[in-house]
Amino acid sequence: MDIILKYFSDFTPEQLEQFKALKGLYQEWNEKINVISRKDIDSLYEKHVLHSLSIAAIADFQAGTQILDLGTGGGFPGIPLAIFFPEVQFHLVDSIGKKIKVVQGVSEALGLKNVTSAHSRVEDIKNRKFDIVVSRAVAPLGDLWRWSKPVLKKSAVPGKQFEKGLICLKGGDLAEEISQSGVKPRLIDVYEIFPEESFKDKYILMAKS
Repeated sequence: MDIILKYFSDFTPEQLEQFKALKGLYQEWNEKINVISRKDIDSLYEKHVLHSLSIAAIADFQAGTQILDLGTGGGFPGIPLAIFFPEVQFHLVDSIGKKIKVVQGVSEALGLKNVTSAHSRVEDIKNRKFDIVVSRAVAPLGDLWRWSKPVLKKSAVPGKQFEKGLICLKGGDLAEEISQSGVKPRLIDVYEIFPEESFKDKYILMAKS
C-alpha cells in the first residue's frame, strides 16, 4: 500500500480503505481461484494495482465516462481505476467465468457502486457503447483494436482529456506488434511515470478512434 501513497495522495478515507482492503481480498480469493501468480501476490500493490493506476496518471476521466475493461482477468486495471474514479462507470468482462466470479466478489466486498461485470467475450456485447476501452496484457494490439471499435461510441464527449478510444498496458519490444496492427498509438513509458524496477519495458498505448 505504501507504494500507492508514494505516487498518489489525494484519496478520500473511503478510497484509502478500499485500496487497503485489496490485498486481503485477493489473497482470500486466490486461495480458491488462482487469478494472480503466487509469486506476484506479495507484490500486488506494485505489479497490479500501481500498474493499473498508471492509466489514472495520464488520463483524467470525467464523471459519467463509460469504460469497458476488456479481458479484465481478476479485475485489472478495472477495479483499481474504479476506486480511483468513483464517478466513472466501469464494465469488466472476461471470457473465463471463474475470473469474473473473483471480480464480482472483490467489487461487492469493496462496495463499488460504479462497477458491473459479465462473463462475456467482447464480441458478444450488443446494444451498448463505451467512451473508452482499457486492457492489460490481453492480446496483440491489432486484435484489441478490432474488438474495441464496434463497442466504442461514434462521437466523443466534449471536454475529455482522452476523448474516445483504446488504452492498453503492454510490455516488451512492441515495434513489430504495432507495425502489424495498422494502428498508430501514442506510447507512454510507465517507468517515466513510476520509476520502479518492475516497470522497465512497460508501456501505455493510447489509440484514438
